[in-house]
Amino acid sequence: MNRDLWERCVAFHGHECPGLAIGFRACEAAKEKLGITFSRDEEVVCVTETDACGVDAIQVITGCTLGKGNLIYRDRGKQAFSFFVRSTGKSIRVVLKPTDKEMTRDERKIYLLETPIDELFEFKKPQFELPEIARIFRSVICEICGESTAEHRVRIMDGKMVCLDCFKDYTRGWEGRSL
Repeated sequence: MNRDLWERCVAFHGHECPGLAIGFRACEAAKEKLGITFSRDEEVVCVTETDACGVDAIQVITGCTLGKGNLIYRDRGKQAFSFFVRSTGKSIRVVLKPTDKEMTRDERKIYLLETPIDELFEFKKPQFELPEIARIFRSVICEICGESTAEHRVRIMDGKMVCLDCFKDYTRGWEGRSL
């Protein structure tokens, strides 16, 4: 384990915890399996299926961030991370294996940091294609609140261009039910 890199992740996150260890080890797995390095732009893309602690390690180690557009949050509530390398087209989905071992928080952190990655994770093909390179969108002023919003998030309501916060979706209560 690269102790210096772990300490950098802890400093960024604010404390040591099992969740941070999951992201740390997922990055070690991606480095081993795909040869990824720190992404200065969008050379590496990570699609995370959780918004938990491990994502902080992903940012520190891979350079994937929301701001650069190469960290994408896909809300599934799973400890799963898909890594893509644009230059080679290689990808891998790293999924934490469940364990029924009873452990304290500290024991779990140590278990996660010391167990071989092939015992911790399943390795699969991502269930989706490599996301496109981040685009820059024109800003549009919401005609209700006056705040600027990205053009691709604007909706039309009563003939006005409005942001998602001001938009009142129209449903008749039948969505998702059989008719």
